Amino acid sequence: MLAVAMVVALPVLVVLAHVLLPTDGIWQHLASTVLPRYLTNTLILVVVVGLGTLVIGTGTAWLVVMCRFPGKRLFEWALLLPLAVPTYVIAYAYTDFLQFSGPLQSWLRDSFGWEYGDYYFPAIRSIGGAATLITMVLYPYVYLLARAAFLEQSVCVLDVGRTLGQGPWRLFARVAVPLARPAIVGGVSLALMETLNEFGAVQYFGVDTFTTGIYRTWFGMGEQVAAAQLAACLLLFVIALVVLERWSRGERKYFHTSNRYQQLPEYRLHGWRATAAFLACATPVLIGSLLPSGVLAQLAIQEGDPLLGSRFLDFAGNSLMLASVAALIAVALALILSYGVRLNSSPLTRTATRIAAMGYAIPGSVIAVGILIPFAWLDNTINAWLNANHGIIIGLIFSGSAFILIYAYVVRFLAVSFNAVEASLGKVTPSMDAASRTLGQTASGTLRHVHTPIIKGSLLAAGILVFVDVMKELPATIILRPFNFDTLAVRAHSLASDERLAQASTASLAIVAVGVIPVILLSIAMRRSRPGSAGLDGKDKHL
Repeated sequence: MLAVAMVVALPVLVVLAHVLLPTDGIWQHLASTVLPRYLTNTLILVVVVGLGTLVIGTGTAWLVVMCRFPGKRLFEWALLLPLAVPTYVIAYAYTDFLQFSGPLQSWLRDSFGWEYGDYYFPAIRSIGGAATLITMVLYPYVYLLARAAFLEQSVCVLDVGRTLGQGPWRLFARVAVPLARPAIVGGVSLALMETLNEFGAVQYFGVDTFTTGIYRTWFGMGEQVAAAQLAACLLLFVIALVVLERWSRGERKYFHTSNRYQQLPEYRLHGWRATAAFLACATPVLIGSLLPSGVLAQLAIQEGDPLLGSRFLDFAGNSLMLASVAALIAVALALILSYGVRLNSSPLTRTATRIAAMGYAIPGSVIAVGILIPFAWLDNTINAWLNANHGIIIGLIFSGSAFILIYAYVVRFLAVSFNAVEASLGKVTPSMDAASRTLGQTASGTLRHVHTPIIKGSLLAAGILVFVDVMKELPATIILRPFNFDTLAVRAHSLASDERLAQASTASLAIVAVGVIPVILLSIAMRRSRPGSAGLDGKDKHL
């Protein structure tokens, strides 16, 4: 477990080690020119996305759990659909839809006889446009965790609130939200970490952030030390978010007041209230999923990728291979770590698992820089030694292969699989371990023959989540990919960067299609997660 923790921590240690290295004036140049802009834009994105995801995610979660209105069952899973849409994909779609030559402005000019300059239309390629679209893609993180927290709340607490004269909205603000606070804050933290990691959308919109600055400094200026120091600044943002989230919890604890669960009460909404609830849930689904998917589908039908065929299958094959291998490795490591904690829950073991699971809090660009520096040095050292002693050069063994890509994905998304596996393994009673050991099974045999069959559903769910995340990952893929090795994400970004949005639609739509089914399955699993929830016949099992 210590070895896994060190492997995951390597990129962070490499980045931090470069903080005090000299940069021959490059850092001073960045600090006096672009660094204030990086800092300002990053802060604006963090504040706007944080507030937006908090309001949309928490509000819609309460509506679908506690209220009854037309379309409620549909919105339960539809509100998760933007989770399958990468942020850079939605940026491409809305640029085509909202630009001057796009269908919306063309319709406005045709309908009202307007010409250029006769009307005002907000620029989509701006920090406001980037913040809005990022919010519409990332609010499902808050919705997902807030909905789970509302589903798990005790009816007793809500009954006490009602007996004290609290109406539905006061009950929501004064009882439900405070009890769900850890989950809501956790969801906002995930959304903000993804905001800091965002590259494709902000780069396409021309918004300078730390992530785009790292890429530009590394590849545009060829300054790996300065890029590493920018990555360290971005890492400080992430550490500040994590510390703030932990500090905000304080010493408060949140417990249920009963071990008996009943069907949650539902507030029937009528008239304008039902319409308002419907629109509140439909708007983020329309903006975050349906409209961009429809734009991409239309573009793909009209033109699409000219390489649709053997080359496009190569792109898809590369994406599927990387995602499958990374998911298998991440789930296997998560199972080993979780079982290790179960067998030996010492402070050292718990610390090692926390280190191993911190990768999700680290932006992909930071991980990429932290991985590429040591492996490039290792490749150069090996080639220099072979050339000096044997007169041969074998090329880039590690940094020129898919190995470091898979390594980066595992470091980045191990936490996703670990959290799912650990939660499921913790529900297996320790008496099963004891019974297995008395029957002659070793610890590994117990894991293989007892625990794995029991938690196979969670293992599959963890694998699916990592698979979808790897399919969407862009910053690490662009920086670390081998020469002439493209994925669907890289293909879409490359075409969109050249303003070939119609051609980029095919790869973008493929990424969205791959992510939709796992998202729907996740929503179904959530609906069945509440103890005492309605079964297939719709009746409560534990009254």
